[in-house]
Amino acid sequence: MIRIKTKEELIIIRNGGRKLATILNEVIKMVAIGVNTVDLEAHALLRMKEEGGKPAFKGYLMPDGRAFPSALITCLNNEVVHAPAVPGRILKDGDIIKIDVGFIYPVPNEANTRNNYHESGGYFTDMSKTVIVGQVDEKVQKLVDTTKESLYAGVDRVKPGNTLNDIGTAIQKHVEMRGFSVVRELVGHGVGHELHEAPQVPHYAIKGMEFRNVKLKSGMVIAIEPMVNIGDWPVKTGANGFTIETKDGSLSAHFEHSVAVTDDGFLILTEV
Repeated sequence: MIRIKTKEELIIIRNGGRKLATILNEVIKMVAIGVNTVDLEAHALLRMKEEGGKPAFKGYLMPDGRAFPSALITCLNNEVVHAPAVPGRILKDGDIIKIDVGFIYPVPNEANTRNNYHESGGYFTDMSKTVIVGQVDEKVQKLVDTTKESLYAGVDRVKPGNTLNDIGTAIQKHVEMRGFSVVRELVGHGVGHELHEAPQVPHYAIKGMEFRNVKLKSGMVIAIEPMVNIGDWPVKTGANGFTIETKDGSLSAHFEHSVAVTDDGFLILTEV
């Protein structure tokens, strides 16, 4: 079931998204050669608590029943998504790091009346950015730029009456025109009441019956998150059972925003 958010709910989700964007921007400023991903994780956890929320990823139950161990996902180079920030890894010159983070806001305490909040205890937002560490060659820079551009190409198609296929087609066209490939096995999702809600949001054209080509309606909130590879699009699960990697070992980039469908277009919820 696709959950339509009320205007009052969207105000809370937007507040949480703005806080999340602020925290991620702070984490990004810490990225440098020699930095440990554990330090990025510690900062994110501290700031989430200070902002009256909590991490959406840490403790999240994976399909195999294991709890995800960190608040941040910190994927390096050929890692696509779901690499925990702990145990720590040291960033090196030439790395690209994808930092993905989810946030639950607000977190009620005994003084709160839960009537003002969703039954889960708060509302969810989700976002990701790719950051270059040190110096990279022109093709890697192009990969990162193209992935970010493709996110906004998809966001630009968000308005009532358009469809998920409009979003996916715009992303795929932008990526493939620049010689890269869009990951197929992983897609975006609805977000807000839960971390993952209906509908699934593919980042490529819908040609069969695998995905519902949902028509967008005001009040929907979706996470659009193209994952783009320098090489081919297939992926595999890494040795730790969490991390998803490119199958051919090529580099991958990832950008994500939580976006609301509004009466006259869209609102990016996860920006300052």
